[in-house]
Amino acid sequence: MPPAAHSSAAHSSAAPLTDPAVVDALGVDLRSAGYSVDGVAAFLPDDVNAALGRGVWWPALALTRGVDAAVAPLATIIRLFILGSEEPEELVAQSFPSLTAQALIGAGVLERVSGGLLRASLDIRPHGDDQREYLVISDQDAAMRSGPVAHDHVLGIGGASVSLARAIIREPVGRALDLGTGCGIQALHLDGHCAEIVATDTNDRALRLAAATARINGMSWDLRAGSLFEPVEGERFDLIVSNPPFVVGAGDRDYIYRDSGMAGDALCESLIRGIPDHLNPGGTAQLLANWVIGEGVDWRDRVRGWLDGTGLDAWVVQREAADPIDYISLWLSDAGERPEDSARRGADWLAFFEQAGISAIGMGVITLRAPDEPGRRAPDVVIEEITGAGEEVTGFEAQAFLARRTYLRTTSDDQLMRRRLTTAPVFLEDQSLPGSEGWQRVSATVRRPGGPGAVLGVDEVSRALLAGCRGEVPLGVLIDLLAGHHGVDADALAQAALPVVREAIGRGILYEAE
Repeated sequence: MPPAAHSSAAHSSAAPLTDPAVVDALGVDLRSAGYSVDGVAAFLPDDVNAALGRGVWWPALALTRGVDAAVAPLATIIRLFILGSEEPEELVAQSFPSLTAQALIGAGVLERVSGGLLRASLDIRPHGDDQREYLVISDQDAAMRSGPVAHDHVLGIGGASVSLARAIIREPVGRALDLGTGCGIQALHLDGHCAEIVATDTNDRALRLAAATARINGMSWDLRAGSLFEPVEGERFDLIVSNPPFVVGAGDRDYIYRDSGMAGDALCESLIRGIPDHLNPGGTAQLLANWVIGEGVDWRDRVRGWLDGTGLDAWVVQREAADPIDYISLWLSDAGERPEDSARRGADWLAFFEQAGISAIGMGVITLRAPDEPGRRAPDVVIEEITGAGEEVTGFEAQAFLARRTYLRTTSDDQLMRRRLTTAPVFLEDQSLPGSEGWQRVSATVRRPGGPGAVLGVDEVSRALLAGCRGEVPLGVLIDLLAGHHGVDADALAQAALPVVREAIGRGILYEAE
């Protein structure tokens, strides 16, 4: 916890940053001070940054004290918004030359404490991707402001929002919908490749902070209040993204950012079932979701049931399955409640899971695509568990996955036999056990590094087949050569090899040579 963390369950301003002129001036002052991802990284050494990431605050606090006048504004801003420190008004005035302290207090950015000191009442942080840097405005979390967060607390930059942003396919589109925008992190990233952005939320405070986030970054979004697809009834989009309040619970709404007010995983089911009515043909939807897993029940059946009847192609990836105690503990820690309150809430939550027969909660990312011609074919649905580190779904991999599925659907076996295929850079991994005659191979796999789920079990023939795919001869010719070498019937080998080839293509291990 930061050294100056303070207790408050209420916001210092019910309607923060409503004056556009204040938002503009705030952005000018922050950027002039060098408050950016690169600026903070250059100011704080790697070891201090690493300690900060572990929750060790004092090295950064010590480093920002007594600095040269040229970097003093940045040091003060870091202490205010990253370290939660209380600062003298004269230092604040030097850091914000375009705004008075009273203007910052009136806008809900700062608040006055005893002894002429000021502290931040909002969280303003630099955030960036490969293309550009942003400033994100949200509420302070429980680490910055001890005590329970407010009912309408607005989350800032977190692991879930960053993982979804990385998973979004970044191809240019016309209209995009950010459903459940919060402080606007997804909309920030959408701005670089979407002509029009509609962002919705049920939380009025979130919409106000999202408006400030858009303004301070020179963007304009169509912000609307309402639940699920109510604010966009009758409208369609080329891209829909959502980091919804997916937390599985009894249907309470203690905290808007996590609790939908719908019991179990009904919110995620409703969201998916509503997507077909709002996607243009060929459009894409990507969202984070949680789903309940019953004792002895295959989690895939749960999500598959949500997709039945939607007509959407789908790639569902479960990244983790948490047991109820770990799941509840994770969300209780975010709220900043007193231990006795957390214990009571946790016991009630666990009782709900037991009564509902929930043995685990699945967590993952879902990518959906509307067919170009709805109803002309059966949906292409892939539901799998991919939990390995470094195998997270990225926008590049999601786009490549959908392209590979289209290739497989539109390429017959006869056509495939005439194609020249190439094996991607892969590793062959043998697993062996010691035996009476030395090491005995028990299995072998081919793995494409960095590709989510890009692993394929192989035998001697498929090993040889993949090694022979160099883009030089058609697949049918290669199979004939292998059949002759092994003394087997070519047609029989083709029938056995084609499913393996198709799976290898689907996993990005094989691709058609140019």
